[in-house]
Amino acid sequence: MMSDPMFHVQESPAKVFATDASGTRTELPALWLRERCQEPESLDGPTQQRLFNPHRLDPELTLVAAEPLGGHWARLTFSDGHSGRYDLRHFADDFDHEDGLPTPRPWTSDIDFASITRDWQALSDHDAFREALETYLRHGVIILRNVPTDGARLVEVGETFGHVRSTNFGKYFEVCSRPESNDLAYRSVPLAPHTDNPYRDPVPGIQLLHCLTNETTGGLSTLVDSLAVAEQLRAEDPEGYHLLATVPVRFRFIDDGVELIERRPMIHLDAMGKMDGVHYSPRLDYLPLMDEHSTKAFHRARRRLGELFSHPDYEIQFPLGDGELMMFDNNRVLHGRTSYDQNEGFRHLQGCYIDRDGPTGHYRAIVKQERAQQATATNESVTAA
Repeated sequence: MMSDPMFHVQESPAKVFATDASGTRTELPALWLRERCQEPESLDGPTQQRLFNPHRLDPELTLVAAEPLGGHWARLTFSDGHSGRYDLRHFADDFDHEDGLPTPRPWTSDIDFASITRDWQALSDHDAFREALETYLRHGVIILRNVPTDGARLVEVGETFGHVRSTNFGKYFEVCSRPESNDLAYRSVPLAPHTDNPYRDPVPGIQLLHCLTNETTGGLSTLVDSLAVAEQLRAEDPEGYHLLATVPVRFRFIDDGVELIERRPMIHLDAMGKMDGVHYSPRLDYLPLMDEHSTKAFHRARRRLGELFSHPDYEIQFPLGDGELMMFDNNRVLHGRTSYDQNEGFRHLQGCYIDRDGPTGHYRAIVKQERAQQATATNESVTAA
């Protein structure tokens, strides 16, 4: 999370400025300030939803008076006659491009595995759950141990972190060797790093895979962080990176009674233009139609991307044992599996999907509650003094 900006109120002429951590000073427009009015008749406190329609404000609205009230408070008056007290600290959220979340921390194959591993039984503790959420949000993955293997316990885990999303595979699905399956995931062949279900709209945000039993010596789970890999590709091949981030690719999946098709770039940029994941599945995508030069450049880039995803500098391999569950951001962290011999024994996993806003929503609510408790404790301390 970014450090909060500093705010300065100028009385004549009336202006409000914000200075961010880099020292950049920005004048806050009158319309921007007016729609953020915090008076009870304008803003519902519990929900933080506006009680007026800011789209109807006069586009020529101006700030006619700005009065510092001490501390972080100011009274602002506008040309439409509205006047209100403002807690300038409320503006800080608009300068936090992570929206109150831990800053993602790209990782490579030298990641400390213990740093992303937690005991499921311990997460009933408030502080342990908060710390687990922060770990997941920074790394895009968390490994949980000691998850019971009776029944569909992964649904319980999923509902703890968010809301389980049903698909044509059901609320959850079984992953074991079925030679006649319509998906290679249900066979014993190796699976290269990939995104699950890039043919859906929206793509499943988070995947949970829970190992019930693994009696084979192969079938190692693999994970790779696309944030680290994409940054390497951008450094090596800026043109190719740009093509993968801007040219839509067609993904297609056929199942009994359903055919799913979606088009989206292989490299995903968020609303701020920042890379936050990929849509990558060589078994399901189709090279887009472009001119000869762009086609070759696009293919070179996606080929290199695949090489990096499987490179030992970036990919981790590990056995997912009985009672272990991995939860990962399906857009950011690619997963795969080495081959295994189904004649050695039984290998049985269960999987499900939850939306990305599950962990983020829980984390923000916990942080908000902690800040409220801290503010109450501070006020009580001042009153007692």
